[in-house]
Amino acid sequence: MFDFAWPWVFLLAPLPWLLRLVLPPADSGEAALKVAFLDELERLSGHRARLRLPGWRQQAPFVLLWLLLLTAAARPEWVGEPLPLPTSGRDLLLAVDVSGSMEYADMQWEGEAISRLELVKRLFGQFVEDRRGDRVGLILFGSQAYLQAPLTFDRQTVHTWLEEAMIGIAGKNTALGDAIGLALKRLRQRPAQSRVLILVTDGANTGGEIDPQVAARLAAEEGVRIHTIGIGADPRQNDRLGLAPGLDLDEPTLRAIAGQTGGEYFRVRNSEELRAIEATLDRLEPVAQQPTQARPTRPLYAWPLAAALLLSLLPAARTLRPPRARPGERR
Repeated sequence: MFDFAWPWVFLLAPLPWLLRLVLPPADSGEAALKVAFLDELERLSGHRARLRLPGWRQQAPFVLLWLLLLTAAARPEWVGEPLPLPTSGRDLLLAVDVSGSMEYADMQWEGEAISRLELVKRLFGQFVEDRRGDRVGLILFGSQAYLQAPLTFDRQTVHTWLEEAMIGIAGKNTALGDAIGLALKRLRQRPAQSRVLILVTDGANTGGEIDPQVAARLAAEEGVRIHTIGIGADPRQNDRLGLAPGLDLDEPTLRAIAGQTGGEYFRVRNSEELRAIEATLDRLEPVAQQPTQARPTRPLYAWPLAAALLLSLLPAARTLRPPRARPGERR
């Protein structure tokens, strides 16, 4: 079906004529030349001289050019038949810790020492990309929690914003309870069986206004399942790297949050351990949501725009082309 995305653009059609009425005529600055013996020239040549072309012949190319430009600006498009969209899936909020403790380089990736946040980016970037059919959102938290990306099917954008996350962007401390509270605010409008929060942190709660245990209890009442994921090396590895013991995971808190909400706790150090998380999420039953349809569209504005370009080149070509010499006329 042929349609215009912006049909209101055609309301601008009389604009050139309105401007001609309102604006004063342009002054060329040259005096007009009047030929006094024009009648004699017409008698000798046997042809009647035309002082000017009829108005419609003068304006027709410009009217057509203006209409072609309006047609292109109105965004003509071919709209196809409605196609069903997959709307059965999960609503996953990924809450990532970007506090100062996530900067410690006690992780290993292909023999290279990297920071905890860098490991999160490398592991969970592809994890987000693989959640086809799921709505995915992103929360970044430190001393405070911020919604970086609302629940969306645009997984590529969520992945990009995760890659752009920086240490300390939300403060140096870790507010686990605030991150859970913000997730509850965003998930409470979704179907109960699909409310899932994935909390990724080093687990040491050092800030915020809400206690993590209180936030977990509220999540359980709202039917939000929280899977907690601990990022951090083993204590023995911390000793070898000379890091303070306090930088290790607070696993009891993470286990308590997950257990209270019906989720699971995972310890992630490499890509193999991430597969257990994916398997658990795949076991969650997708929620049947309201079916939606979308009509594929194919833009057609290039055709009138190309026609307008070709039409605008004709006067220029006529000006640049030298006039032909008539038979018997010297050049």
